[in-house]
Amino acid sequence: MEGASSLLSSIPTSALELGVAVMSVLAVGIVWHIQRQRSSCVYLVAFSCYKPPEDRKMNTEISEYVICKSDPMPESLKFVVNVHIKSGLGQETYAPNSFFQGDIVSSMDEGWLEMQEAFVSTLDRLFTDSGIRPCDVDILIINVCCFAPAPSLSAWIVNHYGMREDIKSFNISGMGCSAGIIGVDMVKDLLKVHKNCYALLVSSENLTMNRYVGNDKPMMMSNCLFRVGGSALLISNKPSDAGRAKMKLLHSVRTHLAQNDEAYNSIVQREDDENIMGVSLSTYLIEAAGIALKNNITTLAPKVLPFSEQLYFVYNMLCIKLLKMKDLKPYVPNFKLAFEHFCIHPGGRAVINGIGKSLRLTDYDTEPAHMTLHRFGNTSSSGLWYEVAYMEAKGRMKKGDRLWQIALGSGFKCNTAVWEVLREPKPSDYNVWSDCINAYPCNTRNPFEQEYKQRFQIVSKPK
Repeated sequence: MEGASSLLSSIPTSALELGVAVMSVLAVGIVWHIQRQRSSCVYLVAFSCYKPPEDRKMNTEISEYVICKSDPMPESLKFVVNVHIKSGLGQETYAPNSFFQGDIVSSMDEGWLEMQEAFVSTLDRLFTDSGIRPCDVDILIINVCCFAPAPSLSAWIVNHYGMREDIKSFNISGMGCSAGIIGVDMVKDLLKVHKNCYALLVSSENLTMNRYVGNDKPMMMSNCLFRVGGSALLISNKPSDAGRAKMKLLHSVRTHLAQNDEAYNSIVQREDDENIMGVSLSTYLIEAAGIALKNNITTLAPKVLPFSEQLYFVYNMLCIKLLKMKDLKPYVPNFKLAFEHFCIHPGGRAVINGIGKSLRLTDYDTEPAHMTLHRFGNTSSSGLWYEVAYMEAKGRMKKGDRLWQIALGSGFKCNTAVWEVLREPKPSDYNVWSDCINAYPCNTRNPFEQEYKQRFQIVSKPK
């Protein structure tokens, strides 16, 4: 001790002061760097999904009743029933109030009612769960593809909840089922400019104003797949939210194929030959989805895959392209080395199976998408969050896990987001799956399939 004291006493006072100053500056610099990194992070603080009232459930028999109200031709009815029983939708999906009326109703009042019910239920739950007040929200983004009234939907939410006068509100329309990720990407960019803010992202779709009552088969398919749903996300860049946030956004990638005419026309809102409005789905849709996903992966893969996977992928491409090794199959990277969880757009059984096969995923990996399609149907841009809620309810998500969301939609677009789980979610009564999760996974085959095949003389195609 005496030696150490004598050593310190031998150092000039100015040198000690300089050392202390340097250490202080370094400490301040480290703290500032950590704070700056935290302030640039995009956190998912909370989210909620819409669960309509029990009297809005639409099973196979009710679906047939709703379809028959539009008096379709026999061949059209046979087609739509065949699509429905093979769709992967279960007996507890939801339809809007207008579908249960005696007559076909597509009024503006019913359209507004459908939106208001979804918004209020979802947002009330989100505000209660997060403890955030409506007046705390700095940025509001509403995403509904096919319903754009004036005043806007975002203006209605500001009015209903009495939000601040300086709130930055945006209304996204016409962007299709992949617009939920577009909204996340938009929030990310806005939070780069606006510091210490809360952003609210609300996604839903309107079926009342987009119900098709004609006989054009490509336009009848949307009636079989789309159901009522919605989601609300509370996103923050506040460093103080790092400890309580569910997930942190790592990457978002957007891919657009509108320059390709076939891809552009694969999902189109149009009038049929009898001037009846609806959404048309073309046979090119699956191919467009494959091309868009491939292009999106080309951008995302270098950001997420281990170097060894990237190296082998490049080697495989060189062998095929330069060495003309035609017998060599293209190498599909193992994305399970980059992600623990996968959320595939629940647009239909064929879409889920196609993406799962192309990415070499297991039934366990695609289970959240198939079960979401079965329980809630295709809820458009909100569907991915029903899958996240499914994983939370199943206790799948652990701290440090990475989750890949893949959204597909009209345009044609493929938009993806990568999240890191920051904490293990606790069981919550606010989870949309809380009352039925023990019944899943389940057999997604329609229990009325054989009955309807016999009634409508539907012949199964050989595999």
